[in-house]
Amino acid sequence: MATLKFPELQQLECIIEKLGDRAQTTIIERIVFKGREFPIHCITLGSEQPDVPVLAFFGGVHGLEKIGSQVILSYLETISHLLDWDQEFLARLEKSRLVFIPLVNPVGVYMGTRCNGNGVDLMRNAPIEGIGVTRIFSGQRFSPHLPWYRGDPLNMEKEALAVCRVVEQQLFNAPLSIAFDLHSGFGLQDRLWFPYASSKTPFAFLAEIYALKAQLDRSYQHHIYKIEPTSNEYMINGDLWDYLFDEFKLQNSNERVFLPLTLEMGSWLWLRKSPLHLFSRHGLFHPLLPHRQQRVFRRHFTLFDFLHRSLLYPEKWSPLTLEQRHDFYQQALKFWYE
Repeated sequence: MATLKFPELQQLECIIEKLGDRAQTTIIERIVFKGREFPIHCITLGSEQPDVPVLAFFGGVHGLEKIGSQVILSYLETISHLLDWDQEFLARLEKSRLVFIPLVNPVGVYMGTRCNGNGVDLMRNAPIEGIGVTRIFSGQRFSPHLPWYRGDPLNMEKEALAVCRVVEQQLFNAPLSIAFDLHSGFGLQDRLWFPYASSKTPFAFLAEIYALKAQLDRSYQHHIYKIEPTSNEYMINGDLWDYLFDEFKLQNSNERVFLPLTLEMGSWLWLRKSPLHLFSRHGLFHPLLPHRQQRVFRRHFTLFDFLHRSLLYPEKWSPLTLEQRHDFYQQALKFWYE
């Protein structure tokens, strides 16, 4: 069966060729749509040891928000060149692992749709129900012809299951791991969200995320991110990261730390500068002008580097003593939930 090529997939395959045997690349799923095959690639760099920290990047869960995939592809392009000369970066990889799935929903990216080829919103497809969540944008079961369709949460879509497999295999068993999912389309500010999206329940690693936030605030005093639980902005059914985090808690003791983070790039800022882009299908979720795309590609690399180094040198934020956990937890409750 022929594989249908589109720009993001072609760019990814070129990067894979550049990386060669310096990376492990696997096709974790093949999606068939209208007689064509769409592969989902997973790229792994760094140590194969089970006791190293892991940072994983996911893009294109919502195909219409393809800027997330493009930012990851741009970062991979940079990494492919750093591997040629940057001894410090190579030393980091000996003590850590990076995982990339830039095109979680390749059919959606190709079609320019939020959903996958079955009309399912993958971020509302997991078997987890929101508490008191009734609005249609929070996930509906009426029709795949309407937006935010959940599909059958008890039989998750292939793309969602592929993400689950990688997270369970690569991140759940690591002593310290961060999953970083890139989206766009909400607000005027870039946000870093953490669970939960399905309830107002405080996140189990609230102390750690607050300590990590404090470290980012101290290190980069003028950073652009608003860090908060997703539920501070809206709540949904079927959130994939809520589901995976609950699965992690069931399978692991408190000795391991897993932080699912979502970068929600504030695309309303792009619209404010170019309101006519609202009339373009991609304009609400994607910077259409080349110089704005390039600015977004550069904008988040400092954060990626910060997260990688924070995993390698976690002494200030994880693990915490009981006293530190209590203090950070109380500060976080007051900051985010009261």
